[in-house]
Amino acid sequence: MNLHFNIDYQTAFGEELVLNIVQPGLKANGEQRVSCYRMSTDGTGRWMCDIRRKTAGADFIDYYYAVERDGEQTRHEWLVAMHRLELRSMAGDNYTIYDHWIDTPEDAYLYSSAFTDCIATHEQQLAPKTVYPVTVCIKVRAPQLRSGERLAIVGEDEVLGSWEAKRAVNMTEHNYNEWVVCIDATRLARPLLEFKFVVLDEEEDVTPMWEDGMNRTVVLPAMEQGDVVVYELSQAFFPIHNRKCAGTLVPVFSLRSEGSFGVGDFGDLRMMIDWVAQTRQRVLQVLPINDTTITHTWTDSYPYSCISIFALHPQYADFRQLPELKDEKLKIENEKLRQELNALKQIDYERVNQAKNEYLRLLFAQEGKQVLGSDAYKRFFAENKHWLAPYAQYSLLRDQYGTADYTQWPDHNTFCEDDRKALENPRTKLYKEVAYFYYVQFVLYTQMKAAHEHARSKGVILKGDIPIGVNRYGCDAWQEPRYFNLNGQAGAPPDDFSVNGQNWGFPTYNWDEMIKDGCLWWVRRFSNMAKFFDAYRIDHVLGFFRIWEIPVNAVHGLLGQFQPALGMTREEVEAYGLKWQEQLFTEPYIRDWVLDRIFKEHTEEVKANYLDHVADDVWRMKPAFDTQRKVEAAFEGKTSDKDIWLRDGLYALISDVLFVRDHKDAEKFHPRISVQFDFIYESLNGGDKYVFNKLYNDYYYRRNNQFWYREAMKKLPKLVQATRMLVCAEDLGMVPDCVPWVMNELRILSLELQSMPKDPTTKFGHLSRNPYRSVCTISSHDMPTLRQWWDEDYERTQEYYNTMLHRGDGAPHPLPGWLAGDIISRHLTSPSMLCILSIQDWLALDEKLRLPDANAERINIPANPRHYWRYRMHLTIEQLMASDEFNNNLKELISHAGRK
Repeated sequence: MNLHFNIDYQTAFGEELVLNIVQPGLKANGEQRVSCYRMSTDGTGRWMCDIRRKTAGADFIDYYYAVERDGEQTRHEWLVAMHRLELRSMAGDNYTIYDHWIDTPEDAYLYSSAFTDCIATHEQQLAPKTVYPVTVCIKVRAPQLRSGERLAIVGEDEVLGSWEAKRAVNMTEHNYNEWVVCIDATRLARPLLEFKFVVLDEEEDVTPMWEDGMNRTVVLPAMEQGDVVVYELSQAFFPIHNRKCAGTLVPVFSLRSEGSFGVGDFGDLRMMIDWVAQTRQRVLQVLPINDTTITHTWTDSYPYSCISIFALHPQYADFRQLPELKDEKLKIENEKLRQELNALKQIDYERVNQAKNEYLRLLFAQEGKQVLGSDAYKRFFAENKHWLAPYAQYSLLRDQYGTADYTQWPDHNTFCEDDRKALENPRTKLYKEVAYFYYVQFVLYTQMKAAHEHARSKGVILKGDIPIGVNRYGCDAWQEPRYFNLNGQAGAPPDDFSVNGQNWGFPTYNWDEMIKDGCLWWVRRFSNMAKFFDAYRIDHVLGFFRIWEIPVNAVHGLLGQFQPALGMTREEVEAYGLKWQEQLFTEPYIRDWVLDRIFKEHTEEVKANYLDHVADDVWRMKPAFDTQRKVEAAFEGKTSDKDIWLRDGLYALISDVLFVRDHKDAEKFHPRISVQFDFIYESLNGGDKYVFNKLYNDYYYRRNNQFWYREAMKKLPKLVQATRMLVCAEDLGMVPDCVPWVMNELRILSLELQSMPKDPTTKFGHLSRNPYRSVCTISSHDMPTLRQWWDEDYERTQEYYNTMLHRGDGAPHPLPGWLAGDIISRHLTSPSMLCILSIQDWLALDEKLRLPDANAERINIPANPRHYWRYRMHLTIEQLMASDEFNNNLKELISHAGRK
């Protein structure tokens, strides 16, 4: 079998084209096996490659083209939907293939599993086998087709139906959104094919839909017996409007049902999917579901501080899907405890997790041997042992040594690959010691996989959340420390969520090391997530451009700097007109007048206990208190208002600098974020303030744009194309201009909040200006709910009421249900592809159903790094599904907005 590939592509000098054919199976590191073939050109821009293959073999091949320079592939086609060539369906010896280069299409979202597997499902299959002496194969992509629709080809020739749609030749969807048909060339009246594509419905009385544009024509070459010519044509477009969907955001832990165990579980998730489908929504978004167990205390409730990017949290195990305990006494005791914990208004994280872990250990003792001997478990273990073995050993050692800080363990301070063989051998002592953790993850994997399959069967997109960071004492940092900078802390600069910035405590990523192996750690992470979700939210996508890195000795985020970033030299600062004074600009600015302003009547106490006198009115911190972490340690356990006030004042002194020194190059500096609100800035004269502001704005909004664009494009394209999940991003905060460049180029959905507009010249966003490729929402888990926001600032609410809702009277307080309905309706009618509202904001519609205390609905307060994540729905899902009036109201709002 001879394959002759042809593609038109204009290369630059020094570039060549390479054909990459994907081979079955994966490499040991999880990457695809690819065979590369160098192409040749005739000098006109056409590139060609001839390959001889054995006739027997695969039914089809998938392949893509790439540009190569100096032996390195520098650019390649879109990998989510590669070229596919069928071999078994056509009887031929010589295949001539005419392709075109495939870049990321504008409608890339239609190729995501969110659409192909949940919303617009079609059955894929190979084209019917033909034995034509000479074959013409036509391939075309038509991603707009909806469920129940199929593509056909109709044309001038009798073989193509003589322009009669009812006689059109049906095509076969053999790859995602790509349709193919094989035609007997010997039956064609002439070598010129003139045709169009048409959409037919499974309901015969539906009028066929013809593609837009002029008739297509293909001039066939001279062909001999055994020849097959394959034409890959440009996409077919039809007058079909863009799909818009509605959805709900709720953390899994916040779900409540009659049978749950004090916290939402994967069984509750299935029930919530049913409610979403019942109300004609299409998306259910959840927060991260990974294991966060560090201390076995309530501080582990933070879902964005995972210890493993793969392991699921044991608290989500649904006991209703597991065998009952055979011990009647234990069974009765656990049922009594379940009812008690399930009746609580909020989650008691420590009691719930202790109870569920004890129950799982009892069940493991009862059922473990049988489960671990099952074929399903063996398949699960074989597929996941690369992460499962280190995670299980980490969990064992964490509990054995009483701390997750592996640097304090007497041994095994990093994962040792030499232990892997024993961890994976059921006959070893070590395997038996960790087998419980294998069992729990198998239970969780099975239940979450079933929930995902249930969502697809209901036409619901399950949307997950990928945190930007991992816990510095988690399994990931323990197993592969080379990927992390453990001497820094990830966070966010000051924003509407926190005036001092956010310090998440996560280690930052060593991107140089990650890029060396093609971001394999991230690719595996995304690939694993695709087992459970069809869409995902990238938490803090700005971190892929640059992360806010805070020194380990800092508590707040004000002393951070963007990494990577182009720091400024002393000469660059002076070039703006600001005379460089290193000591003044880089050390805390502590003067008598500053101390009086901060500490008032306690100034002398602060001077005596925490400061050393330098000269005149100049002071510096004593060495015992010269970092925020030292101050934090000194005030640990002191909870009086005065102590907290003194501590926060000392924090403010330490962060009062005009520039921070670069973490990697001591000869470069970064203007300190938000320093315009501090005393060092106040001390500058008017001219220096003007110069500094110019420098500051150039640095944060212009200087790094191209640099950060290149940094993001080293990472995000590979990650976005690692799976077919629909990619959404949280792009809020201090957003540089390069972020929308990259998101548009990669077709990533943005997040749009009317209360946090992207346009700095407006106070409230105009919903009608939302881009289609976006997710519209009213509030997130980090924000006050709609009802809380409404009552937070009466003056702001009144302005919103008058300018956005166009109502002239006084805004009513608290927010009435009818007005919540008006706000929700306006969001639903926005152009955004997805409108996803929190369950609290949906419930704001119904004054009888919603929680009386709006403040009890808050999930997280970002300004508090030790917030207890314990919000739980006050209604059971059973009650929610039985609330006909509320559900009908939702369905009506969604339907009227054209979302379905």
